[in-house]
This record gives sequence, C-alpha cells and structure tokens, in this order.
Amino acid sequence: MGEKVVAGQFDLSDRQRYREKLQKCLMGLERLLVEKRFDRPKNLMGVEIELNLAGTDGMPKMLNGQVLERIASRDFQTELAMFNLEVNIAPHRLGGRVFDRLAEELRTSLAYADRKAREVDAGIVMIGILPTLGPDDLVSANLSEVDRYTLLNDQIVAARGEDFRLDIEGVEHLVRTAKSIVPEAACTSVQLHLQVTPGRFADVWNAAQVACAPQIAVGANSPFLFGHELWRESRPPLFLQSTDTRPPELQAQGVRPRTWFGERWITSAYELFAENLRFFPALLPLCDDEEPLEVVAAGGTPGLAELVLHNGTIYRWNRPVYGIADGVPHLRVENRVLPAGPTVIDVIANAAFYYGLVRSLAEESRPVWTRLPFAAAEANFDAACRHGIDARFVWPRRGRYGGTGEVDAVTLVRDELLPLASAGLDAWGVETADRDLYLGVIEERCRRRVNGASWQAATFHQALEQGLTREAALAATTRRYAELMLAGEPVHMWPVGLPEPVAPLGLGVELG
Repeated sequence: MGEKVVAGQFDLSDRQRYREKLQKCLMGLERLLVEKRFDRPKNLMGVEIELNLAGTDGMPKMLNGQVLERIASRDFQTELAMFNLEVNIAPHRLGGRVFDRLAEELRTSLAYADRKAREVDAGIVMIGILPTLGPDDLVSANLSEVDRYTLLNDQIVAARGEDFRLDIEGVEHLVRTAKSIVPEAACTSVQLHLQVTPGRFADVWNAAQVACAPQIAVGANSPFLFGHELWRESRPPLFLQSTDTRPPELQAQGVRPRTWFGERWITSAYELFAENLRFFPALLPLCDDEEPLEVVAAGGTPGLAELVLHNGTIYRWNRPVYGIADGVPHLRVENRVLPAGPTVIDVIANAAFYYGLVRSLAEESRPVWTRLPFAAAEANFDAACRHGIDARFVWPRRGRYGGTGEVDAVTLVRDELLPLASAGLDAWGVETADRDLYLGVIEERCRRRVNGASWQAATFHQALEQGLTREAALAATTRRYAELMLAGEPVHMWPVGLPEPVAPLGLGVELG
C-alpha cells in the first residue's frame, strides 16, 4: 500500500480489485449495523481547525514543514499546501464546562504554534481564506511534501482531463483556470465531529444539513480570493470548482460533484456510504490486506480501510465517518461548513451553537426536515454563502397553517434558533455559564449584524477610501485581522478600519 502511494501507478486490475473491496466493506458495514455492534452513546465531540501561515507583511509563507518540525506535536499536521497546518483537539464529552476547556486548550495550542512559527518569521492566521493569496501561491510546486497530496492531485487532474475553471460571481466576478487542485488549499475550515449511534445518525445528519445555512450566516469569514471580493463565504464554491472531476459535458448530464451538499433527507447512515460507492468512482484505489467480511464473521472489528479512504475523497458538507476506538466501531457526523476563525472565542461560540442546535433539531417531534424541502435547505446554504449575515432563508412557518415563508437570517437565528441551541446545550448537560457566554457571542453578532466576513469587507473598503491600492488594502486588512485575532476579543467587538501604523504579525500576546 505504501509503495503504491509513493509510485502513484494504478492499473486496471487495481481499480477492479478496489471496487470489489469497497463492496465487501459496505456489506461488512451493513452486517455491523444489523448486528448492533456499534458503540453506545458517549456524547463525544471533537474539533479540527485548519490554519494559515503568513509573514509580518500579511503575505502567505510556504513553511509548514519547518514550522511543524519546531512544533513537534502530533496534534499538528500538514494540510494540502505549504502555507497550511491543521490542529486537532482531542475528543471531549459534551457537558459541564466543556467549551471553556476547549477554548483553553485551543488558546494554549495556538499560542505555542504561533511562537514556533515566529522562529521562521511567520505567524498563525485563523481565517477562512487568506486575503493576500495570489494565483502564484496556489500552484503544484507549493503542495505539501507529502505523497498522498501529490497522488490525490494527480488522480483528480487525470479524472478531469483538463484545466479546472474557477468562475465565482459575487460582489466582483472571478474567472480563472488552474492546472491543479491546489486552489482548494485556500479554504481553511473548522470541522466539528459528533459521535452518534446508528439509530440517531439520520436525525442528526438531517439536522446538521438544516443547520448549515444559519451556521454560515453567523460564521462567514471568507470574502476574498485572488484580490477579488466574492461571496461572504467563498470557500464552498471554490472547494466545489477546484476539486471538480467533471468536465462540462458530465456536469450537463447531472453527474454529482465530489464536493456536495447532497440531494435528499436520509433515514440511515448506510444510505450515505452506499451513495458514495454508487455515484463516485475511486480516486485512490489502494487495497488493504484485510478481508472485512471474514473479520466480521469472526466477531472482530474491521477497519474498512477502502471504504474509509474512498469516503475521505468525497467532500460532503456533512460527512459520515466510520471509526474505531478501543476496538469498538462508531459513527460520527463530521460538520465541515465553517471557516476557521476569527478568534478562539468565535470558533468555540460557533461550535456551541452547532452542537446545541443539532441536538434540539434532531429531537423535535415535527422535525424541520419533514416540513422543509431538501432543495430549500440547499438554497438556504447557497444564500448564506453568498450574503452571510444579510441572507434570507426559506423556513417552515410556525403555527397551524404550516407551509414555508421567507425570513431574515438574523431574525431566524435570534428568535428561533438560539433558544433551540440553548435548550440543546441544556440537554447535553452544558453548564449555564458556558451556554450563556458562547451563545451570547452569536446573539451579539446578530444584534450588530457583524461576522468575520463583514468586518474584513468593511475594513478593506475603508482602506481603499484612505487611498491604499487593492493589494496594499488586502495586506493591511490581513495584518490588522491577525493583530485582533491575537488580542482575542470576539469579532463583533472589533473596530472597523486600520490603526496607524498597522501592527505586524507575531505579537507576543496570548491568543484569545
């Protein structure tokens, strides 16, 4: 397996063998589900955050190998490009003061990483898309020096068979081609994991799909790409287009993209894994020696390596995950919609809102997804990405007449969803102080109609009005963002505009 990763050479028999192994893995998963072999409820959650490296001038630094060598912690890993890192926070049980503990762990980890990055004149920037990234930064030469990234790039490029076309029309219109998937590396995200039992999986996944749009509305933080102001959350269209294996003809035929919202509500986790096999050809046909059906028959826990690998090359915004802990299989919903940043308290507030909201939505007697067409949930997600905190959604009406109506995102979050999130956190056993502190951050964003994207755009435009060029305004906005990120106050409290002079990255202060 390792040799093939390095060589990157697959023949026809590899792909046929892989398809057969995938089917066996799916059958093994089905057996595990039927026999109820999955872990019991543990209320476990986990967080991963992708990060950027930038210099004191606000420009990206291609130094993740050197920075990781200095950090020397398994909590930090490479990401797709040399200006990316990822930090993984160990799983926590939802309850008590869990969000305060998460915040403290994250502050400690990021402050340490930032100190190590400063040894090579870089700094950690937690932001959805680094505003100073240019086309010359997002090229194959800047892929991280890890074989799997090179191999994945090669296979997606081969599957597409032509240049990737980026065409995003927002405040401004960006049209550009790329010869690799590296533009996807501009997208730095927060991934929120929630372990669930098979019986609860469908309700939780459906609830997470419903939650996507309000999550983005209050959490958008990616308004710029290649010097253009685009959507308030530009990661989803960029991710979709930069990993799209479909040439225009296959798009016209309705072939599904690998970056996908989905197309229907579900009734079981099995449906999502089965769809992944049915709709998407393998990119990395690497076969493991395990025979999953034999392992299941013997009462063991199969790794389902082929299924896990294939699943990782399909970028659902809420992804089903099969994992093993202490020899026992479990299922997780991986929520992938949020951008990184702006501050630790903002990230944790976004997490608290998500975990509370999903708990309540999943347990409603008349769930939202029984009253909201799936296409409307997808349209809400699109509207949130385009307009951020100013989005409007289609949502089920309250009252006996039913149906759906249009509602302002801020009104919906403030009047209906925050109370649900609060009740959900109570159901998890989260302490009142934690609940009120972090949901209060979301409430203040709504009251002031501010999130990371609106702050970036307002500061950028003020810099232009002060006479800076676009490039200088983007760099100054990035430097100011990094300074405020390090200071740690939540984004709704950030003053718009640039102080004089703009402070460089690498301040010796604690990350908030």
